[in-house]
Amino acid sequence: MPGKTAAALLSLMLVTVPVLAQTGPADPSGMVVTTAWLAERLDGPAVVVIAVDDQPVYEAGHIPGARRLSHTDTAGANHRLLPPHQLAAALARAGASDGVRVVLYGDNPMETGWIYMAFASIGFGDRTSMLSGNLAAWRADGHPISQDRVPAGEGRLTPQPAPNVIVDAPWVRDRLDDTSIELLDVRTTREWNGGRLPGATLILWQDLFQNRDQMRFKSRDEIRALLEQAGVVPGRQVVTYCAVGMRASLMYFAARYAGHDARVYVGSWQDWSARAGYPIVREPEL
Repeated sequence: MPGKTAAALLSLMLVTVPVLAQTGPADPSGMVVTTAWLAERLDGPAVVVIAVDDQPVYEAGHIPGARRLSHTDTAGANHRLLPPHQLAAALARAGASDGVRVVLYGDNPMETGWIYMAFASIGFGDRTSMLSGNLAAWRADGHPISQDRVPAGEGRLTPQPAPNVIVDAPWVRDRLDDTSIELLDVRTTREWNGGRLPGATLILWQDLFQNRDQMRFKSRDEIRALLEQAGVVPGRQVVTYCAVGMRASLMYFAARYAGHDARVYVGSWQDWSARAGYPIVREPEL
């Protein structure tokens, strides 16, 4: 009997260890996964797929087994994140739970980036990946789609709020002169010209992708080079903002993927521009 017990335990270890290795890589490269990587693990219990899409888009077809989640399911008043326990409950209904790896995809990378930021804010960022590609990329790579409705998740997601993800306006204002911080404005040139935070550098989220139709990410080295052009070098902390935090969340993800310490100012321009006495830089009228 002792021999059989030892053999059973060894067998269990041989089965379980590879699964754990696949679902929780500590290296930032695990933040982005390919369609091939996901297809190999789609039927396993250790990976959960979440489609960040509108209902009609989801019903027209989605990755098999994926549950739908809208970024609005995670936001409350003034487009701020829900409190941690409410946020965890919303993410759990979309299939997330303790001990699994979540893979996000969608046609709008800004919304997908927001959901990644939501996961990171409750301590789940290291177990959340983004698919390199949208549903069009999935289909182009020869993988099937489904129109089945997947029931709400029944798992438990335990929030562990992470204080190093989100910053507010006073935090940013107090560090405007800090040369160790690189403030990235992730808006359009027109928005930038209309007013921006002092010391910010403009960067476009669209430049993160090698194929915008299929939303396939550029390589990690290419994204690191893109950020370097914007002044982000090793040792500097990245703080991103946009209009209401969505584009900023995507760039926050990209900065982390490139290996940088990053924060996101969720309130962004909507919040900053409404505060009396907060400095704003505007282009002079010609």
